[in-house]
Amino acid sequence: MSALMTASISDVATQAGVSVATVSRALRGLPNVAPSTRDRVLDAARDLDYVADPNASRLAAGRTRSVGMVVPLFTQWFFSQCVAGAEGVLAAGGYETLLYNIGSHESRRRFLTELPFRKRVDGIVLVDLPVSEAEMATLCEAGVPIVTIGLRTEQAPSITIDNYGAACTATRHLVNLGHERIGMISNLPDDPRHFHAPVDRRRGYQDVLAEHDLELRPELDVPGNFSLEGGAEAMAQLVAVDRPPTAVFAQSDEMAIGALKTIHDAGLRVPEDISILGFDDHDMAEFVGLTTIAQPVVQHGELAAELLLERADRPDAEPTHVEAPTKLIVRDTTAPRHPARRDGPHRPRRARPLAGPPRGLP
Repeated sequence: MSALMTASISDVATQAGVSVATVSRALRGLPNVAPSTRDRVLDAARDLDYVADPNASRLAAGRTRSVGMVVPLFTQWFFSQCVAGAEGVLAAGGYETLLYNIGSHESRRRFLTELPFRKRVDGIVLVDLPVSEAEMATLCEAGVPIVTIGLRTEQAPSITIDNYGAACTATRHLVNLGHERIGMISNLPDDPRHFHAPVDRRRGYQDVLAEHDLELRPELDVPGNFSLEGGAEAMAQLVAVDRPPTAVFAQSDEMAIGALKTIHDAGLRVPEDISILGFDDHDMAEFVGLTTIAQPVVQHGELAAELLLERADRPDAEPTHVEAPTKLIVRDTTAPRHPARRDGPHRPRRARPLAGPPRGLP
């Protein structure tokens, strides 16, 4: 690297072949880093003349030693896991995490206009908070480093995933299993919060159906509000329609797990009668055998905290944009379509008492 250029933590991560969060943990001497990985990171940092000293950063020298985490729905698993990941990294550096939960329209408006975090935090992380470029400019005018999760903006570092591509992978998995009537459990199409992920995931689902000349039936796209209860209610609507789906793509694991409960209560079996696929790889997903699209949610928060520290050290550097990977994990809740259900509707079976938890349910 040229003497005129200063190596960043991202440069070290690239050379070592690991994530930025792993670089930070290795350089800070934190646990959960394999010795061989730590050695590789240290070698890369030495080769690039990179020196990480959190006590020398502008953020560490700030007035408050606090960082704000801004979330629209803290009670949902995705947001709480992002916060947990960031909080771990920040706590290791001696920072307190302040939570701004702005779920209502009024609290969001107040946050974006009054900027209550000014003089209270030394940086903020926006977790999947849809903001316009104008609103982001207003936030940046507060004079503190900003990192976004789930939203790419040219004004701040960001961590995102390819929601569209992941949804295509999920839907193709069901198509490749022979399913032709594929439902979706999503968010409200006219959700006033304007989250980007549900829109991109719906678009991927619709495009794959179109690729395979499969009918796009509006009654098979039902809102579940990204909750257990919402998923259960949405699944009740899906099994009640004429010619119900033989497979369902739920845009979150929480909705998928709620759907499993409804299917069992209806006397149907998973995956024999209906396949279910979720999104996130929730802590409960492996326990219930849920096929899902996995994304590294905790690592989103860890990386956001690291980028925030780096941003504070180098406020004039170009923003770093990271697209985190997603992966299809096939478990027990998806299977090839049963030949007997090619044309006819599902026939609910009478529920039988079981000695233990039914397959696919907690």
